[in-house]
Amino acid sequence: MNKTYAVGLDIGGTHITAAVIDIKDMKVIDFSLHKESFDSNLPVEEVMTIWEKAIRTSIENSKVGNTIGLAVCMPGPFDYNNGVCWIKGQSKYEHFYGLNVRDLFKDKLNLSNEFPILFENDAVCFGKGEVFKDAHNLSKKVMAITLGTGLGACFINRGESISTGDLVPKDGEIYDLPYKEGIAEDYVSARGLIAGYFALSGKKINNGLELFNLAITGDTMAKKVFEQMGEDLAAIVLPWLDNFSVDSFIIGGKIANASEFFLPAFNQKIKEAGSDVAVSISTDNEIAALLGASSMLYKS
Repeated sequence: MNKTYAVGLDIGGTHITAAVIDIKDMKVIDFSLHKESFDSNLPVEEVMTIWEKAIRTSIENSKVGNTIGLAVCMPGPFDYNNGVCWIKGQSKYEHFYGLNVRDLFKDKLNLSNEFPILFENDAVCFGKGEVFKDAHNLSKKVMAITLGTGLGACFINRGESISTGDLVPKDGEIYDLPYKEGIAEDYVSARGLIAGYFALSGKKINNGLELFNLAITGDTMAKKVFEQMGEDLAAIVLPWLDNFSVDSFIIGGKIANASEFFLPAFNQKIKEAGSDVAVSISTDNEIAALLGASSMLYKS
């Protein structure tokens, strides 16, 4: 049987993960997963050298001779069709603003103009990857979110990402939906957790992991903050679960690791609203993102 392979990339603010993907069976090739951590505010040339190393190491470890495309999961704001980075004022990729990343890849990897280099939003990649990980989801309507420094979302109908029309919010995004005294992301994100803990305790913490560790050790205020986030998340997504007629709701992102502290409150609110949507926590965000990116080159 002929196999077709592509390189999937998951690019974040502090890391790049590369893997070679069998895009017929949508599987990561053994030993090809390779991760590099770095400071994304380094000069462009230095960042591209790190990216090149990750890609070449992944291909070498996979023992695959030929790949037919590069599929990149990338945070926004980003022009995904044209490959132009518009990230600014986010303490990441400061030197990439306005640059064509597709051209940067072509130059660094000596690729022809015909070689496919495709980009997609990180939340959409995560959602699509979750769908391809579980074949049952290919026949369903899925809403997937990522909880981390921000609040990402995507809406998927039978494997296709939906970002326009009346059934989903503008651009398929929920982070900027009006909520309480601001927007959804002010409350459901790492900064929302940090602000929530400060409001309750008067103590400053640096990140979500710190709050998670406090909750594990029994800090009642830390637990309360997570519970509140669960209730806020339910309030934010409920109208769209209904509007999009969601069958399956999937939660990913680093904060999903703290689900024991926010999921009961979320599920309670969902149940009270009469929703019977199936709720699950992703078991592997990274693999999902890589598969989701590579699904752009999917060969059935």
